[in-house]
Amino acid sequence: MTTTTIVNVPGYTNAGPQHWQTIIENKYRNVVRVQQDNWENPIREQWIMGVNNTVSQIEGNVILVGHSCGAVAIAQWALQYAKTNVYEGSNVNGSKVIGALLVAPADIDADSAIKPIQVQRPLPKEQLPFSTILAYSDNDDHTALERSLWMVDQWGSQGVLFKGASHFHTEAGFGEWLAGEAMINKLAGADVLISR
Repeated sequence: MTTTTIVNVPGYTNAGPQHWQTIIENKYRNVVRVQQDNWENPIREQWIMGVNNTVSQIEGNVILVGHSCGAVAIAQWALQYAKTNVYEGSNVNGSKVIGALLVAPADIDADSAIKPIQVQRPLPKEQLPFSTILAYSDNDDHTALERSLWMVDQWGSQGVLFKGASHFHTEAGFGEWLAGEAMINKLAGADVLISR
C-alpha cells in the first residue's frame, strides 16, 4: 500500500506550538514540515524551493497543507514544478502530489499587504495541476472575501467558507482543527492520517 505523507507549509513567522499545523504534526506520524531558511521573509523563489526540497525527499503520495503565505507558496510551486509539460513528460515531484489544502492564502498583492510578505508577489493566475480545497473566511484581515473567491476561481479550487474564522490562526482560536483534518482525508479519498 502506498503511503501518503502530509507536508505542512506554514506561513509568515512559522506555526507556533498551539497552531493547528503543529498540533497535526504532533498527533500523526506521517506529517512533516517544510523548513524555510527565513520565516520572517517569504521571498518567492526561496520559499518555492523550500517546498520543492521537502517534496523531493518523500517517497509515496503527498498532500500539501498550507496556511497563509505557505498556501501561496504551494500555488506558486505547483505552477513552476508540478505542472505537466507535454514535451518533457510529467515532473517527478509534481506527480507525487495528490492534493493540497490551502488555508487562508494571504493576498500578497493587496495594497494593504504587510511589507514583509510583499516580497512573495505576485499571486498565481492559473488553475493548479492537482485537486485543491481552499478554506477561507469572511473576516480575514489578510484577504478580503472577494479576493478569496478570486483565488478559488483562478486556481480551480473547491472553496469552503468558514464564517468568522478570521485568519485561521491561534489568536482566532484555531488549535486542534478537526475540520482541517477531515479536509485532508477528503483530498486523499481515505483516512490517511496515522496516529502516533
